[in-house]
Amino acid sequence: MPQLPSPIPSVHIVQADYTNPQHASALLSLLDAYARDISGGGEPLGEFTQSNLASALAARPQAFTVLAFIGKEPVGLVNCMEGFSTFACKPLINVHDVVVVASQRGQRLAEKMLDLVEDIAVRRGACKLTLEVLQGNRSAIRLYERMGFAAYQLDPAMGTAQFLQKWLD
Repeated sequence: MPQLPSPIPSVHIVQADYTNPQHASALLSLLDAYARDISGGGEPLGEFTQSNLASALAARPQAFTVLAFIGKEPVGLVNCMEGFSTFACKPLINVHDVVVVASQRGQRLAEKMLDLVEDIAVRRGACKLTLEVLQGNRSAIRLYERMGFAAYQLDPAMGTAQFLQKWLD
């Protein structure tokens, strides 16, 4: 008797509950994998971050995370922080981390997660989504452009905005 192929587990995209142990574990494992990748800096998350991230995010109502699961396996993550546009006098959502495990890339999981991020942003009354991306991350740039993201400028004479950082002790 021939065997029937096993069903392919479906993809579930959810807003994370930081107090849910499965979600907290997925957040840490996916973010650590990203941090270890060259695009995330090539270093594992520190012990302090591993021990405190889920509770620190849970304490910040402006933070939210979207997770992707295939079956029970976490395969994607988007961390977001709400900011504020003074020009529009409305919230904005900064997409801070976008992670898809290597074995699942090319399946449009990031697009599906960003669709939920956009829905959440609209429910929060946000005027826009922002993000930063490394110039060498061509596949991410193509994704973001396909989804309607574009370089930011107020006036062409002033050029496009740059993302800068300054670490504080």
